[in-house]
Amino acid sequence: MRFTHRVAAGFATLLLPMAGLVGLADPAHAAADAGSTATATFTKTSDWGTGFGGQWTVKNTGSAALSSWTVEWDFPSGTKVSSAWDATVTNSGDHWTAKNAGWNGTIAPGASVSFGFNGAGPGSPSGCKLNGGSCDGGPTVPGDTPPTAPGTPTASAVTDTSVKLSWSAATDDKGVKNYDVLRDGKKIATVTTTSYTDSGLTAGTDYSYSVQARDTADQTGPASAPAAVHTTGGGTTPPPGGGGDKVKLGYFTEWGIYGRNYNVKNLVTSGSAAKITHINYAFGNVTGGKCAIGDSYADYDKAFTADQSVSGVADTWDQPLRGNFNQLRELKAKYPNLKILWSFGGWTWSGGFGDAAKNPAAFAQSCYDLVHDPRWADVFDGIDIDWEYPNDCGLTCDTSGPDAFKNLMAALRAKFGSSALITAATSADGSAGGKVDHTDYAGASQYVDWYNVMTYDFFGAWDAKGPTAPHSPLTSYPGIPKAGFTTADAMAKYKAQGVPAKKLLIGIGFYGRGWTGVTQDAPGGTATGAAPGTYEAGIEDYKVLKSSCPVTGTIAGTAYAHCGGNWWSYDTPATIKSKMAWADSQGLGGAFFWEFSGDTSDGELVNALSTGL
Repeated sequence: MRFTHRVAAGFATLLLPMAGLVGLADPAHAAADAGSTATATFTKTSDWGTGFGGQWTVKNTGSAALSSWTVEWDFPSGTKVSSAWDATVTNSGDHWTAKNAGWNGTIAPGASVSFGFNGAGPGSPSGCKLNGGSCDGGPTVPGDTPPTAPGTPTASAVTDTSVKLSWSAATDDKGVKNYDVLRDGKKIATVTTTSYTDSGLTAGTDYSYSVQARDTADQTGPASAPAAVHTTGGGTTPPPGGGGDKVKLGYFTEWGIYGRNYNVKNLVTSGSAAKITHINYAFGNVTGGKCAIGDSYADYDKAFTADQSVSGVADTWDQPLRGNFNQLRELKAKYPNLKILWSFGGWTWSGGFGDAAKNPAAFAQSCYDLVHDPRWADVFDGIDIDWEYPNDCGLTCDTSGPDAFKNLMAALRAKFGSSALITAATSADGSAGGKVDHTDYAGASQYVDWYNVMTYDFFGAWDAKGPTAPHSPLTSYPGIPKAGFTTADAMAKYKAQGVPAKKLLIGIGFYGRGWTGVTQDAPGGTATGAAPGTYEAGIEDYKVLKSSCPVTGTIAGTAYAHCGGNWWSYDTPATIKSKMAWADSQGLGGAFFWEFSGDTSDGELVNALSTGL
């Protein structure tokens, strides 16, 4: 969801335990409390050459509850933990120790908890101990050693639609049984030989392949280093951002010039304009099956004074174009590589897409005519569609069917042509049978440059009594109110549907969601309603929260804060950098955020996003 000047909204997620990702399991186990046994299992969730994502899972395999846990391991020289979540991780040289957080130490019989980290270097953990015992569940005897990593795959016989992969064998103390072949982090085949031919690919497309071995006990070892493959054929359109760069996109709201007093010039004075690649101008209206102006005064009529203007020159009464559009034109003159898209719809105005879907060609024509109006045709490089939600419910419910969105995007591409940017904001509902499952996003992806997946606003004070929960969790965590409401689950859902990873952007909210009447620090507490906010109850800008309610802790890659009776969750520069590292590890096309005015005057969140990619 998104906000408009009349109705506030949002919907999506963000930061770093690794649920929903492909795991490369490394069994390990341990002694627990008296009368209890437990195991600790390491999973290498991703690998980007110079580093990797890791996750430890502690499972109580005994009959008595486990009251606390400590996992220890050794890394080879040159490998270290660079960031961690859901545990306190320390080290003495190459020996690393992780202790439970205050909220996840107790593990019931049969239950498990996980914590994750980003690692730097090529090594894997060894010498695991859990609560002082062996990580395989026995007192001293180590478990069966998992296989080594196979060699990096070599690609040959690359065509428009297929590639042959070959790799050197892994080794194992009891023998290798077979190999899992991973494409873009997802298992696509299991083979008994050291080669595989992947077919059914798309021409002119980038893919990433790796391989992991399984031993006779069905344990998987670490994945090989990834191999990049580009299929032949296809077009020559450069990837988002140009030259292989990541997209770094921010939303500028037309109504921000009013009560928030946030003008286009603020993008310059904050330093943000120099650190992004794209701007989405929000929102144009969708009504009567057509694209329409949202706020004519803000868009092209308001006169800006010299101190409010990007150029430093005041608008005059008789100049052909004023308002935000002229300010954006001046911004592009100052930053010629910056691309600007006009976003239509949003939470309030998505109800018009149902009529638009009845005649996609007429809708596309209306949008083309408006975006290319001679008064501002040089301002916009494309169009963004923010339909909340096709064939599902937002502020209103749509029943256009699963193909409506694809047909709309196809019509826009046909009208705007191959050189224009065409993008869409999409749901981050990764739950089974949720919003992503109700629309053919894979079919529509052939017509778009990328999707802005709204990975924030998963949880908030619309559930007035709680439980308190981070509004943008990167991954799942014990006690999460709804399964599938995480960034990792959303991205996995799109990839499984067939949307290329490079066409997916991770979303960051520059604000927090909060409750009041909360007594406990940890997530999962009860509440009495929405916490007070400057513009709306239950929501507040990061620039306010960083001082008014400083961070208490982090969970699932997102910060949370308990101050007085209020409980907030929001992203910080540190959590944003961690999410950007995760986005890179997943091969995503970049990141976007809602929206500029929530940042500090020196743009510290934009800086974290830009440097983190």
